[in-house]
Amino acid sequence: MDETANHQLSDNEVRLRGRVSGSPETRSLPSGDELVSLRIVVPRSAAARKRSKVSVDTIELTAWTSALRRKTSRLAEGDVVEVTGELRRRFVRGGAGVMSFVGVDLLTCDRVREASAAR
Repeated sequence: MDETANHQLSDNEVRLRGRVSGSPETRSLPSGDELVSLRIVVPRSAAARKRSKVSVDTIELTAWTSALRRKTSRLAEGDVVEVTGELRRRFVRGGAGVMSFVGVDLLTCDRVREASAAR
């Protein structure tokens, strides 16, 4: 990695590039904190596609800081973005009991192409 980069990778950091699927959603938590959540569709590598019929993964992203909430709120379905963030395992209670999923808490988010240009 380029040592002159403004943003250094940590031990728990991922970089993804994908297409926004659906509109970002702003939510207020019982604590009063606000967040914006959205999903991106990320293509799997050619090697992974050979092992499985699944060709993409859908990843849940969460923006916590005010700057990232503003930035992600302006994204539209179909926009292509590059993001960095930290993996988080979350637990939710539902009708089927406690379930878990892995998502990404955003550190950076940059639109690479607008939806109209991505097609």
